[in-house]
Amino acid sequence: MEALQLTGVKKSFGLQNVLNGVDLNISKGTLTSLIGTSGSGKTTILRLIAGLDIPDEGEIYIENKIVSKANKLLVPPHQRGVGFIFQDLALWPHLNVFENIAFGLKVKKDKDIHEKVQNISRDLDIELLLKRFPNELSGGQQQLVAIARSLVVRPRILLMDEPFSSLDVKIKAFMHKLLRNLLKEYSITIIYVTHDHREAISLSDEIAMLHKGKIVYKGQADAIQTSTSKFVKKFLEI
Repeated sequence: MEALQLTGVKKSFGLQNVLNGVDLNISKGTLTSLIGTSGSGKTTILRLIAGLDIPDEGEIYIENKIVSKANKLLVPPHQRGVGFIFQDLALWPHLNVFENIAFGLKVKKDKDIHEKVQNISRDLDIELLLKRFPNELSGGQQQLVAIARSLVVRPRILLMDEPFSSLDVKIKAFMHKLLRNLLKEYSITIIYVTHDHREAISLSDEIAMLHKGKIVYKGQADAIQTSTSKFVKKFLEI
């Protein structure tokens, strides 16, 4: 089953064409990385999937249900079952860890907030951090809190925009292993944006590469190294 489908998606901001007819299918339960140079359209795709932006042309489907089409938002962000971890994490500085994780549950008026926060905190081994504030956490701990906040509402799709770029190699390797485990345990689909093709190859099931708003490669992660596309070859040399 397809978790996500973009068909003929175009998006411009003013005079700048960011996406120029993107077709993208992502299978349920997979981890797909979006790679490409800065400005190629990676983050814009995530924002369109989340419903934070609307396509100028084309259609977006989540599990075969249309959620956006040309200039129309058909399903609002909070009803899409999509979690989004931004590059800057966007943790609330005035809320402690428990309150940050519980935020989405409170918005949904969930009746089991305490139990669900405790469960996800135990799964990610951050139970001892629940009373701390974001400025009291290390970078890796902040990442775990951001992941917990997204997963606690049980999204179908988790979007991640270069979330580990500031972490050192050892912590990043731990996070990669954690993501692969979460993929299975929570039966979710992950779409992961990175500028590092080596990270994408080691982490992903599939890779989609963008160049000037178009997809120039989509396939198995390890197969990208044999691509004949001149754009792919040049990017892999960076």
